[in-house]
Amino acid sequence: MIVLQICIGFPVNVFLLLFYGWVASTRHKLSSSELIHTNLASANIMIFLIMSVWEWRNFLNAVGCKVLMYFYRVARGLSVCTTCLLSILQAVTISPSTSRWAGVKAKLPKCIGPFCILSWVLNLLINAGIPLYMSDSQNTSIQITYDLKYCSVTTLSVKTILINTVVYSVWDLLFVGLMGASSCYMVLVLYRHHRRVQHLHGPGCYPRAMPEVRAAKCVISLVTLYILLYGRQTIMVNVLINMKGNAPQLMASHLVWSFTFSVFSPFLIIHSDRRMRKFWKRESPVRNMDPS
Repeated sequence: MIVLQICIGFPVNVFLLLFYGWVASTRHKLSSSELIHTNLASANIMIFLIMSVWEWRNFLNAVGCKVLMYFYRVARGLSVCTTCLLSILQAVTISPSTSRWAGVKAKLPKCIGPFCILSWVLNLLINAGIPLYMSDSQNTSIQITYDLKYCSVTTLSVKTILINTVVYSVWDLLFVGLMGASSCYMVLVLYRHHRRVQHLHGPGCYPRAMPEVRAAKCVISLVTLYILLYGRQTIMVNVLINMKGNAPQLMASHLVWSFTFSVFSPFLIIHSDRRMRKFWKRESPVRNMDPS
């Protein structure tokens, strides 16, 4: 199942990265949302590369486990930070054009680039302690918390588990909370927009949605998917940590679901961007063939 996820998710995320690279080469710049999509695709590609190396059992000695888990945590952190930043940007974009929002709308796009760089720096720093708790599965000299196929998460004391759990949970919940708040705000704005459009055009008439509305719906779908998967992952981690003995099938299921967001998120982005469909149509050789 993990191999199938790699075969599906990796090419799609690479396509996103190449497409936005092509956009940048033609326009010499990316919009704020495109820059965030590029950052998200980069994090997803990093996750899939780590998944691929994870299957190389001979590579996964103690050092390999530490390196892979460190960069997996960095990529996962980038994913949540980037999705949060995207939801905040879209919430500001579709907010009413009042004097209260005017200054924020003007300043936020200029901050997206620095925010993306800051997300890399913060995740590289906050996950610096991860290698201390990783070892290969052959190491039995210290207590094993739970087994990750060829690697193990280890701990020296209950106090260490508690501190790490609180720190990483607060870090994740901060961004999940911001995503949830911005998504609820977008739902409210879209509901008001729908009521207004319905009043102007009549109950049986549905005009084509504006690009901002389509983008907002895509972001809401991304956030909903992430929050659902995050909730499932949090529950599963607690079950695995408190379970006595190993549960290979449960761990395998947990690993498969852990990468689901990286597989589905690029499809949601592609579906919301009409330029990508036009790109495929223009590049299709069948449509450009001369019938004669």
